[in-house]
Amino acid sequence: MNIRSLTRGDGVVIGAAVVLFIASFLDYSSYCPSGIDCSRVDNANAWDLLGPLMSIFLAGVIAAALLIVSRAMPGRKVAGLDLGQFSVALSVFAVWTAFWTILDVSSAGAGLILGLLATIALAAGAIAGPLVPFLKAPLLSPAGPAQAVQGGQPPYGAQPGQGYGFPGGQQQQPYGAQPSQGYGYPGAPQQGQPAPADAAQAQQAQAPQPAQGGAAPAGDFTPFWFAVPVARPLYGEDGSPNPIAELAPGTWYLAVEQRGQSLIAQTQDGRRGVLQDTTGIQRG
Repeated sequence: MNIRSLTRGDGVVIGAAVVLFIASFLDYSSYCPSGIDCSRVDNANAWDLLGPLMSIFLAGVIAAALLIVSRAMPGRKVAGLDLGQFSVALSVFAVWTAFWTILDVSSAGAGLILGLLATIALAAGAIAGPLVPFLKAPLLSPAGPAQAVQGGQPPYGAQPGQGYGFPGGQQQQPYGAQPSQGYGYPGAPQQGQPAPADAAQAQQAQAPQPAQGGAAPAGDFTPFWFAVPVARPLYGEDGSPNPIAELAPGTWYLAVEQRGQSLIAQTQDGRRGVLQDTTGIQRG
């Protein structure tokens, strides 16, 4: 999974799940009978109570895990619901159970109080994450194309730090061209002889130019790096209606082929698919 696809709302959900897991080990109740040294009383935690453990603490942690999995595998469903929708429903259930449980306990302990606060934060992050612009922003700062390939496999048709369309990268020389050669180099143009560049320019001037407004031949497509302004699904090349990945803003991807108005894009982990909506993309 590409960690840069996570949003700030996802970060809130992950943090709340961590706090909720820690709260499950704290005292569930602070009850201490009168006349007893409370320092020697060993109060139970959530792991000693199956009901609250499953319906509050583990339910919240599972809801957070499902939300993150939905980012890595968009389109997956559970009981007819998208994984993201199912995680929201489960987080609301955890808040509902924690609220009425803490009202029923006469002396709630630190674990139950912290668990209620964590479930509230978890449900708020899951619900408001896709709605609030601040929470929709990327969790990590956008990475440049050079950083995008570090730690992963080199994208199709490119080497780390180089490649077709890579901003600042070294472009491959045209077919049949020779490396730059200076005067006196074997095969270099001598004084009084026309340079190969002049001959090439003369041939280009004589060659017919394509009509203005015509589409460029498919063989002239050059792979390039691009970023999307908003999250967009990437569909399989076999025409499957379910997305195979999600392109996240702030991350650079490599376009390796063009099919009509769509692009064949490759993700950082090597998966290839069809990007149908190419409006507003930023070329590197």
